Amino acid sequence: MENIVAEWLGSLNGPAAAGVSILLNIIISTLGVIPSVFLTAANISIFGFEFGLFLSFIGDVLGAFISFILYRKGLRKIASRKSIQQKHLKKLLDSKGVEAFLLVLGLRLFPFAPSGLVTLAGAFSTMGILNFAAASTLGKIPAILIEAYSVQEVLLMSRTGKFILTLTAIVLIGSFIIRVRKSARK
Repeated sequence: MENIVAEWLGSLNGPAAAGVSILLNIIISTLGVIPSVFLTAANISIFGFEFGLFLSFIGDVLGAFISFILYRKGLRKIASRKSIQQKHLKKLLDSKGVEAFLLVLGLRLFPFAPSGLVTLAGAFSTMGILNFAAASTLGKIPAILIEAYSVQEVLLMSRTGKFILTLTAIVLIGSFIIRVRKSARK
């Protein structure tokens, strides 16, 4: 996937490619289900480590901010029509101030945590947009550094190393799916 994006971005001129990369990151953040790691890989491949990291960071931050606004507007419509029964969502609805800030900051510190869920959690809370933006941005700094470094190392791996990494990932994901299905049956 990152090869397709890298080829497409590479066919554009510098500023246009950078703008498209940021726009793609915003779209990925808004959708909330597509991992942005492939775009980080494309950015690093096309723009180099530092500028690729910068573009990924800016895109992630803007994407989280825009997603927060969109999610909050949508959630307010849904929440006003239905009462929320799940205890975790009730807790998020009640979190505010420092508690909400620390919640978002803590969740953002994990580089491979689903960003859409973190944004959704923030949108469900009563925290303000500025608190969310600050916590999200601060939390994304170490997360994007870890993600970019990991991507850089994978890009530098030999073909055999990439094969072994892919095979390991497939086995781990398969094991996880099997465990989840077994526990769901019980």
